[in-house]
Amino acid sequence: MNMYFIYILISEFDKNFYVGYTHDIDQRLKDHENGNVTSTKNRRPLKLVYFEACLNQQDATHREKYLKTSWGKRYIKTRLKNYLTG
Repeated sequence: MNMYFIYILISEFDKNFYVGYTHDIDQRLKDHENGNVTSTKNRRPLKLVYFEACLNQQDATHREKYLKTSWGKRYIKTRLKNYLTG
């Protein structure tokens, strides 16, 4: 069974989030850590702070797009409130 993951990284450099999706979360995180992802290579180090799994690629891409909207960003901040406020 294929799984698709929506993940959220926080940049320890600029404290901003990065939202993405992948079918191989371990490899994708290595890609980010190694600077192989253009949009995050100058924002390292990065930390995985949240992920969700979907059984369908279209559901994953839809969720990723939602989390990049203003409503999605609000959801992230609410969902991670305890983590972010420490």
